Amino acid sequence: MKITNLILATALATLLAACGGNEKATEAADAAATVEAVVPEEAVVVNEQGESIYKKVCAMCHAANVAGAPKPGDKADWEPRMAQGIETLHKHAIEGFTGTKGMMPARGGSPALTDDEVKSAVDYMVAKSK
Repeated sequence: MKITNLILATALATLLAACGGNEKATEAADAAATVEAVVPEEAVVVNEQGESIYKKVCAMCHAANVAGAPKPGDKADWEPRMAQGIETLHKHAIEGFTGTKGMMPARGGSPALTDDEVKSAVDYMVAKSK
């Protein structure tokens, strides 16, 4: 939403400046600068679906490190997993996996989750762990 406001304010300022540089163009440019100052260069994209699924299903194990489940944000625990690639993490979460540190039940033990929902939850945890 903030990025959209920034784009709109910048476009408006450019348009008004091209039309003669009147006072409204200056006001629009000031508004664009204000929005730009509030929005960081790299806006954080929130994975709302992944966060919701994590809280409802995944947190039961991942928040407490049950059966070796890596806690989101624990970079040391996630790093070797992330090194395998996101496709592998998605596959293990969907199909289940038993490794040296523990096990991951298929779909986090929730068979009602779709592949995309599982992937979204994995993506959320990975993003928290970078």
